Amino acid sequence: MCPGTAPPVKISATLITLNEEKNLPRALDSLRCCDEVVVVDSGSQDRTREITEEFGAKFLHRDWTGYADQKNFAAQSASHDWILSLDADEALSDELRDEIIEVQKSEPAVAGFRFPRRARYLGKWIHHSGWYPDRKIRLYDRRKARWTGDYVHESVVTTEPVAELRGDLLHYTCDSFSQHLATLDRYTGLAANEMIARGKKAGLGRLILDPPWTFFKTYLIQRGFLDGRQGLIISYAAALYVFKKYAKARSIRARAVGL
Repeated sequence: MCPGTAPPVKISATLITLNEEKNLPRALDSLRCCDEVVVVDSGSQDRTREITEEFGAKFLHRDWTGYADQKNFAAQSASHDWILSLDADEALSDELRDEIIEVQKSEPAVAGFRFPRRARYLGKWIHHSGWYPDRKIRLYDRRKARWTGDYVHESVVTTEPVAELRGDLLHYTCDSFSQHLATLDRYTGLAANEMIARGKKAGLGRLILDPPWTFFKTYLIQRGFLDGRQGLIISYAAALYVFKKYAKARSIRARAVGL
C-alpha cells in the first residue's frame, strides 16, 4: 500500500497467470503502491499460488477463456473501479510508480492513462526496433473502459479521453532466442485463426513480399540497427512472425476447403 493516509483514489492491480513463479515476485513487489492485487490463474502447476498469497494478493482460479476475457474478469473481480493491469513478466519502474501515487491523490478527469513500455530482450533494454515507446493504456476506470481482442494483441478500449504518463512499464521478455521462437509459434497460431475469423486472406504475394518488407522496416526505418545484435534478431523474428502467420492461415483455409 502507498505510504501515508488512504488516498482518495484506490487502485486494484490485476494480473492473469499460468506458471509464472519466475516472474511473479518482481511484478508483485512493484505493485506495493496499489490498494489491492488480484491474480487470476488458469491452472498453474508451479508456485504461482503460494507466491501470490505470500504477497498478500487475492488468488482466483478461472479456466482459460482468452486474454481479453480473462483480463476483464480480473477487473470485474476487483474491489475498486480504477484498474492497473499488468502481465506477470512486467513491472512498474520507480518513475511510473511515483506518477501512479500522484494519480491516487485526486479523482482523474479521464477514463485512463497511457504510458510507454520498455522491453528487456536477450539481456538488453531495447530503445528502437518498433518496440519502444510502445505506449499502452494499462491504468483505467473499468466503468469507462474494457479489454477487447478475441485472439492476440488485446488492448484497453475507451471512447473517452485518456492522459499520458511518462514513466516506463518494464517488460522482461525472452532470455533466449529459443524462448522467443516458442512464443512466436504460439502467437502466430492465434494470429492466423484471427485472420480466418475476420475473413482476411493471406495471398501468395503477401506471403512472399511482406516478410522482407517487415525486416526492412524494423531494421532500417524503425532503427533496429541501433539496438545492435538484439535489433538484428528482433528484425529477423518480426519477418518470421509475418511469414508463419500467413503460412498458418493458408494452411487452415486449405484444410477447411479440403485441399
